[in-house]
Formats: sequence, structure tokens, C-alpha cells
Amino acid sequence: MSKNRCFQFSRAITRSPAPTVVDGLRDGDGSDPDFTTFQTQHKAYIAALEKAGVKLTRLPQTAKFPDSVFIEDAAICLQDAAIVLRPGAPSRFGEAEFLRPVLEQHFSKVIDLPGDGTLDGGDVLLTNHHAFIGLSERTNQAGFDALASILLQFDYQSIKVETPSDILHFKTDCGLLDEGTIFATKKLAATGCFSDYRVIEVPEGEEAAANIVRINDVVFLSSNYPNSKKLLQKSGYNLVTLDISEPAKIDGGLSCMSLRF
Repeated sequence: MSKNRCFQFSRAITRSPAPTVVDGLRDGDGSDPDFTTFQTQHKAYIAALEKAGVKLTRLPQTAKFPDSVFIEDAAICLQDAAIVLRPGAPSRFGEAEFLRPVLEQHFSKVIDLPGDGTLDGGDVLLTNHHAFIGLSERTNQAGFDALASILLQFDYQSIKVETPSDILHFKTDCGLLDEGTIFATKKLAATGCFSDYRVIEVPEGEEAAANIVRINDVVFLSSNYPNSKKLLQKSGYNLVTLDISEPAKIDGGLSCMSLRF
């Protein structure tokens, strides 16, 4: 077992945004993303992944699934297998099966989530030994049970978290900084789910900065959050800041735009 299997990656899969991304799901009535700017920001994200030492498989856009650029919701990639999930939003039904042939090219073992439960990858945070799985609007108890049973095969202990109702995905409000440290909002940390970890709380007023992603030696952080940047740099982390203002308009974040393994 890799010492830091939770953030050491050599490969990643991404999918280009389609023009239909402007019709993507969102929590609320905000403005539509600008497609051209979205493309530019996505290209910068891809470049940052490559600079961090990750070899990419870039998938073409698919207009049928407006949210498919947020590829992490459709699957979980481990060192030895990929798990095909069942995203909970009706408009995303079928998205995971559409991704399955690509996963089969990279993994000798591809496992389908059993049963009829729903589960979004954005509700799953993997550390070296734990799988935090948040119950949310998109992930239900049946989905948790199904994934927890699979992850036991790969030496993960699953921890169920009742995600606060106003948080879309569990990882909307947290991210892994290293094998023993979580960056989380005060609200999510208050649930006590991270009792076995060191928690660095997101500065008040910058809650949207919580969705960081650690990739090898760097931490991706959304730009325009100066207090979070200062705090994490002071804590010794090497940061890459990226503008994801357009994905954010449809509830997208840094972790959800790639499948890393």
C-alpha cells in the first residue's frame, strides 16, 4: 500500500466542457456561466494538473450531459480498481455508464455500484485508511451501504457523515491537505466527523475555498480567497491558485473536474 495513496497521483481523466454546460445544475438562481471563459479556466486547470506531474486522458465534450465536465461525480478511482457510481440528479442518469468504457481502458477491475442507491463522487473524501461519505441531496443511505461494502475490499473504513442540509456535496466544504490534515469549514468541522484528524478551519467568509485538492506536492486552491491562501502558506503548503469562477456558477469545484489515480 502506498504511504500516501490519498494524494499521490500519476494519471487523471478529464472531460472538456460542452456548450450545454451553461444549462448545468445549480443550487439557486445565479447567472449562467460564460462558455468561452469556462473553456479557458478548464484549460488552465488541465495545465496545472500536468505541471503537478499527472499524465492526462482528455475526453471530448458531450452535449447530452451538461454536467459531465464534473467527471468525479461519476466514478471513484483507486490504485487497483475503479468504481462506477450512480449520480443522484436525474439529468445525470446514464453519465456513469457513458464513462465506463474509458475506465476499462485504465483498470483491470471496474466495479459497478450494486443496488439502486445513489451516490455522487463529490460526497466521498478518501484518506489513506478512511472513506468519508456524506449523505446529501445526491447521496443516500443505500448508496453509502453499497460503496462501503466495496471499499472494505481495498482496506478503507467508511465513515458516514450527515452533511448539513445547506451543503450540496460533502467535499464542497472540505478537502484533504495531507494524510492527517483536513481543510474544512467551521460548519462541517462542527459535526465532529474529523475527530481523528487535524483540522485547519477555512477563514470566516471564505467558505467556498474549502474545496481544495492535493495533487502530489501541491494543493490546488480557488483564487480570490486571500485569507485562505495566507493561512495555508503559513501552514507550509505549496499552493497553486486557479480561477474557477465559471464552474462555481453551476456548483463546480477543483476536485470534481478530474478523476485522479
